[in-house]
Amino acid sequence: MGDVDVRVSVEELAEYRGELTGYCYRMLGSYTEAEDAVQEALVRAWRNVAGFEGRSSVRSWVYRIATNVCLDALAAGRRRALPMDLSGPADGSTAPGAPGDDALWIGPLPGRDPGAAAEAAESLRLAFVAALQHLPPKQRATLILREVLGFSARDVADLHGSTVASVNSALQRARATLAARREGAGATGAPAAEGVLRVLAERYAGAFSRCDMEELSLLLHVDATLSLPPYAKWMRGVADIGSWLDGPAVGCRGSRLVPTVANGSPAFGQYRPRADGTGFEPWALQVVEFSGDRIVSITAFRDTARLFPLFDLPDRLSVETGLGLPV
Repeated sequence: MGDVDVRVSVEELAEYRGELTGYCYRMLGSYTEAEDAVQEALVRAWRNVAGFEGRSSVRSWVYRIATNVCLDALAAGRRRALPMDLSGPADGSTAPGAPGDDALWIGPLPGRDPGAAAEAAESLRLAFVAALQHLPPKQRATLILREVLGFSARDVADLHGSTVASVNSALQRARATLAARREGAGATGAPAAEGVLRVLAERYAGAFSRCDMEELSLLLHVDATLSLPPYAKWMRGVADIGSWLDGPAVGCRGSRLVPTVANGSPAFGQYRPRADGTGFEPWALQVVEFSGDRIVSITAFRDTARLFPLFDLPDRLSVETGLGLPV
């Protein structure tokens, strides 16, 4: 490389942590596994920094390492999914049954992906991340790198050690698979503006706390879904969601919702009233996804012990704190 300085510092590598986390999350479907993969990738990069010769950008080099870490992890793992990937919709009036294996489920991503352009926000939706898991790992990496992160076909070919033609072929196959899955996936459309989305989320929080099905009916898309990982049960449509809230989930009446962000969408820590009336206890992390001005999916993750700390949500609410939230 002659006199070209190709030194890479620890600080320069660390600058990629945020965007690598979004990439590895889409690859693996789990935020905690993505964090582990990013940490491993950065450690590998630093250990091998002396071998970086500048033939590609630092970004491409780091992504190649991260891709290999994810491919290694996926070689021995099972495909993660959402409840709707495993069975058809259920009657909202029935109990959910026994919980499934937590390792099977797509998990939520705190906040937004700082590494993706604004137009790529749709690629963070839980349903899209679940659809990605149906792609072979290298196709998955190719589609994310090309369509979400903006790498060129040549960049991806160099990253995979393949040809531009094979990258373009893999991308076409990946697009076809996702398009086929999208046809049966529920409503999609242009996202609402940020200010409108905030108002809609506040309306939802109040309506849910009151169990106001008249208001919820105005917010829910006709084909909206409600799912409950780690339970395989899920519901589609206003009638069944209403039957669930008025039936098996009636104990959620009076819940308080603390706003946060997950997968780039409005989300809430749900706190259910304690039986002794002394406050509110963690019950679920709700991720609420909109299409236009309608809710198309609500995913209520019940693993509060693990998820609430990740989202900086309190471990309980007092009566006074609870009364200060939207109702």
